[in-house]
Amino acid sequence: MTWRTILAGALASAFFGVLTSSMASAEVRIGGDPGGEVSSYIQKYEQIRESGERVVIDGPCLSACTLVTGIVPRDHICVTERAVLGFHAASYYDDVSRSLVPTRRGSRLVMSFYPPQIRRWIGRHGGLTPHLIRLGGRELASLYNTCR
Repeated sequence: MTWRTILAGALASAFFGVLTSSMASAEVRIGGDPGGEVSSYIQKYEQIRESGERVVIDGPCLSACTLVTGIVPRDHICVTERAVLGFHAASYYDDVSRSLVPTRRGSRLVMSFYPPQIRRWIGRHGGLTPHLIRLGGRELASLYNTCR
C-alpha cells in the first residue's frame, strides 16, 4: 500500500465522518465560547451555514464567536434566556509589548460581517472598543427567535 492510497483512504474516511456527523446533528449549541482567531470562526460558521444546521446560542458567545450573527442566516439562529453576545474591538498580540493591541482595520472587517441590526446596536453602545459590551436578555431576544 502506497502513502497515496493511505492518504486517500484517510481523507475519504474523514470526509465521511464529517458528513455523517453533520447529518446526525441538526443543531449546533453555543454556550461559554470566549472567541478566538477570526478566520477560524469565519470558516466554522460558513460550514454551518452550508450545512443548514440551526445554531442555538445558550450562554456567552464572545468576541469572534459573535460572527455567527452575520454568517449564519438569522432564521437559523435562536437564543435562550442564558444567551449573551459580547463585542469588542479586534486586536492582535504584540510580542514586544506583550499585550493585545486594537486594530481599526480588523474591527472594520469584523463589523462588515455583522448584520445591520447588530451594527446599529454596537453603534448605540459606543462602537467597538477594547472594552467588552454585552447584548443579552430582552434586547437580544428582540433580534432573534427564542429557542423552543
